[in-house]
Amino acid sequence: MNVQSIIRNLIVETPSIPGNLAKVATAIGAIGGDIGDIKTMKIGTLSTIRDISCTCADIAQLNQIVEAINNIDDNIHVRSVSDDVMKAHEGGKIHMTSRVDVRSLSDLRRIYTPGVANVCQEIQREPEKAHYYTSIGNTVAIVTDGTAILGLGNIGPVAGMPVMEGKAVLFDQFAGISGIPILLDTSNPDEVVETVKHIAKGFGGILLEDIGSPHCFEIEERLKADLSIPVMHDDQHGTAVVTLAAVISACRYAGVELKDAVVGQIGLGAAGLAICRMLMAYGVKEVCGTDRQESALLRLRSFGGTVVDSVEETMAKCDIVIATTGVSGLIQPSMVREGQIILALSNPYPEITPEDAIAAGASYAADGRLVNNVLGFPGIFRGALNANVKSITYPMLLAAANAIVDATRNGDLVPHPLDPNVHKSVAEAVERVALIEMANID
Repeated sequence: MNVQSIIRNLIVETPSIPGNLAKVATAIGAIGGDIGDIKTMKIGTLSTIRDISCTCADIAQLNQIVEAINNIDDNIHVRSVSDDVMKAHEGGKIHMTSRVDVRSLSDLRRIYTPGVANVCQEIQREPEKAHYYTSIGNTVAIVTDGTAILGLGNIGPVAGMPVMEGKAVLFDQFAGISGIPILLDTSNPDEVVETVKHIAKGFGGILLEDIGSPHCFEIEERLKADLSIPVMHDDQHGTAVVTLAAVISACRYAGVELKDAVVGQIGLGAAGLAICRMLMAYGVKEVCGTDRQESALLRLRSFGGTVVDSVEETMAKCDIVIATTGVSGLIQPSMVREGQIILALSNPYPEITPEDAIAAGASYAADGRLVNNVLGFPGIFRGALNANVKSITYPMLLAAANAIVDATRNGDLVPHPLDPNVHKSVAEAVERVALIEMANID
C-alpha cells in the first residue's frame, strides 16, 4: 500500500480574531493537504501562534500550501516548517531496560553470579521453566529482510529499522511484550529460515514483518512447520484480521449477510491473499480475486478462491469489494454497483474515495485510514504467549477479529487503535480459544 506522503508541522501566526484559523484550514484543504493535530502555542493580545500538523503528497505540495497560507493576507504568516517525525526518531525509539535494581552486593549476587547459577541449573533440568524464569516467554522477534517496507518497496532492512522499532514500541505499550528487531541481509528463503531457526530459542514468538511476496509465503510456512513457537506474518494475517473486522462492521451497517455475499479482492499480494483466506475461514461461500501476477492467481486457486479476470469484472460480480493495490483511482465511479460495500484500503490515496463510492451508489464505503494492523498483532501475540501455544491458528485469528468488532462503537468501522481495552479484549479472546484448542488436543 502506498504511504509515500510526508508530514510537516507548520508554525502559523494569525491575528487573534475569530475566523482566521478557518481561513488557514481552508487554504490547506484547497491545495489538498490533510490537517492532523492543531496545538495552540501562544495566545497574545494581537496574534496567536499555532502548530499545525499537515500531511502532504510531496515537498512541492507542501511549498504550495505554505505559499497559499502566506497569501491569505498580510497578517497571516507561516513562521517556520518543522519535521517532527524525524525528531521523534532521533536516537531510535526503543531502549532495553532492566526490571530489577542493582544497588548492593547482595543484589548483584542474587541476579548475577553466584546466585544465577541455581536458576541455570533449574532450567537445564526442566527447559520449559525458561518461560517462567527468563524473558523468553514474553519476547517476540520482529524479523524483516527489508523487501516490502510499507509502500516504499525493497529499501533494505536497515532503512526499514524505524518500522521495526515502531512495532516494538506498540508491542510494549499495548501488550507489555518485548519486541526485538532482527534485520536480515538475505532474502533467500533457505537462509532466512535457517537463521530464524538458529535464534528462535531466545524468543517466545516470531513476527515476520515487511517481507515481500512471493518468498514471504514460503518463509512463513516453513517456519511454522519447523518451530514450536507462534509465527505470524503481520502483513498477511494481521492485516487480514483487522480487515475482516472492518468488513463485518460494514455489513452490519449496510444490512448485508457476509457469509452469503460474494466478496471480491482486488490485489492479491501478501495482504490480499491473506484477506481471501480469512474470509473463507470465516465462512464466506464465494471469494473472488484479481491480480496481474499469474503466481498470485495460482495461490488463490490453491485454497479454493475464484479467479476473476479484471477489476471491471470484479466490480460487476461482487457484493463486497476490498482493494489493496496501492493504485490511486483504480476503481472508477462508473464501475460501482448500487448497494455495494467498498473498502478501498490503500493509503494515503485509496482506489476510490468513500465520497465518490457513496455518490456512485455504494451502500457503505471506507478507506484504509482506520484499518490499522496495530489493532491486531499486539493482542494476538499477548494471547498466544499467555497460553504458551506452539502456533497461531485460524480460530484464534477469527476470535481476534470478532473481539475487534465487539469493541467497535456504534457508527465506527473499527475501534480507535489507541484504546487499551481493544488490545486487552483481543488478547483475552485469543487466549481463550488457544486454551480450548490445547484442551481438545490433550
